[in-house]
Amino acid sequence: MHYAFDAWMARTHPDLPWCRYADDGLVHCRTEQEAETLKVELQARLAECHLEMHPTKTRVAYCKNGNVKSNYPNVQFDFLGYCFRPRGAQRRGTKIRFCGFIPAVSPSAMKAMRQTIRDLKLRCQTQLSLQDIARKLNPLLRGWIAYYGRYTPSALYPLYRYVNQTLLAWVMRKFKRFKHRTIAASQFLQRLAQTRADLLVHWQLGIIGAFA
Repeated sequence: MHYAFDAWMARTHPDLPWCRYADDGLVHCRTEQEAETLKVELQARLAECHLEMHPTKTRVAYCKNGNVKSNYPNVQFDFLGYCFRPRGAQRRGTKIRFCGFIPAVSPSAMKAMRQTIRDLKLRCQTQLSLQDIARKLNPLLRGWIAYYGRYTPSALYPLYRYVNQTLLAWVMRKFKRFKHRTIAASQFLQRLAQTRADLLVHWQLGIIGAFA
């Protein structure tokens, strides 16, 4: 890909910003026409190297923000686990709200993270202690937060909620006094999260609610 794409872009389009990771890349163009022209040129270039662009993933997207009133058919794209699209945001240090073209964890990445937690089958492992479960979850959570929490960290809240609900299901199976008692089990975990926030990474961030 260095020869087929990187060197070619540097030689033929030195004025266009671009980035690539493995076989996934994007190029920033100034106009839609420029983007469509580049797409055709890139298809020809890759064909010369016996490669081709993905037929469905390759598309032109408009980086729309609050300053643009026109409508465009495609105003979002996924790249390296992030979804880039128009989002509401707040200027740092102020209460000023605005609409910017901002990245956040993508729905597909969120689905994959939930599946990773599901594959641990923690809800049924009543032989484990909460410390054991924390040792399984914390490395995953720490890595996800370090990567996906860099931009729009609030987008990870549904993941934290899923972890808390997994813990709730585990508590209700492990302790007989909480069987079929969702509210009591939820209150137990909320108290534990407040007094032992050090147990889990997301509790340390203050995400201690939403157990039920």
